[in-house]
Amino acid sequence: MRIALDATYSLGAGLSGVGVYSRELLHGLAATDVAERWEWFYRSQRFWRALREPKPANVTRRLLTDGWGSRRAELFHGLNQRLPKRRFRRQVATFHDLFVLSAEYSTGEFRERFAAQAREAAAGADLIVAVSAFTAGQVEQYLGVPRGRIRVVHHGVPARGLAGEGGPELPREKVVLCVGAIQRRKNQARLVRAFAAMPEEWTLVLAGSEGFEAAETREAIAASRCAGRIRVTGYVSDEEIARWYGRAGIFAFPSLDEGFGMPVLEAMAAGVPVIAGNRSALPEVCGEAAELVDPENEEELAAALVRLCRDETRREELVRRGLARAAEFSWEKAVAETARIYRELL
Repeated sequence: MRIALDATYSLGAGLSGVGVYSRELLHGLAATDVAERWEWFYRSQRFWRALREPKPANVTRRLLTDGWGSRRAELFHGLNQRLPKRRFRRQVATFHDLFVLSAEYSTGEFRERFAAQAREAAAGADLIVAVSAFTAGQVEQYLGVPRGRIRVVHHGVPARGLAGEGGPELPREKVVLCVGAIQRRKNQARLVRAFAAMPEEWTLVLAGSEGFEAAETREAIAASRCAGRIRVTGYVSDEEIARWYGRAGIFAFPSLDEGFGMPVLEAMAAGVPVIAGNRSALPEVCGEAAELVDPENEEELAAALVRLCRDETRREELVRRGLARAAEFSWEKAVAETARIYRELL
């Protein structure tokens, strides 16, 4: 039996959440006995680069196009809510989020293009994998997919050499850390304004490259009386992110819309107490292991920051809960549940 997957997004360092998901599933599934052969397909912009990368012996690399190419595999899995126009016999599509349909968190051109791809993937998939129950609800609501065709498979925690996992054991500093692209959806501008309530010895670190409407955050920093205590790192490697997780005293993630929210689990796995938004998939992922706040209420966010910086007992409690919560999410579990979906469909 042959099973094919879209491996386009799995290459390179500093992978996005979709990239980490793709890499972990590709290699994890290739080690299972679900199929004798695996086919990793790459769209043209990544295919030639992929040929230089090592691969398992039971994997064949192929070029993925919409209209031609091999369709011998019994099943194809699109790992980023996208399927080729010329279909395989059976198809699965993973949906990570639908913020392109829920709000204006990107350019109009981007929303139009990705919304069309999402609709086509939903229509063409025999089964859909959603990375959270929240995303499953969005697929049902915005794309009209019956819940019976949707399976929820949570992410694992990325292996970044985090503190507590054989990673750097660094002394905790008075640092509020936020990891993610600087953009409207991630809501760093409100975090910057809320940070003004923190004692003067604390620093805010925004770790990530600039994204859609990053100017709003830059303007908030320029207007803040705490501008000298706010650092924007730009792109950070996995090693640098691991060091920041090892140093931070508080992790703040007031995102407005997340299909899953990997950074909160990374912070928990690294032993950092977490403050997160109380909407989208974040309550589902955080459980009772984080301070959940209304991400649009700057006063509530500020109060949570101040409360945690002053309350060592609460910080320690959240660290204990966070470590236990992060341990519930593994890539081994995600691979096993995905393999079960393949068997169900085949």
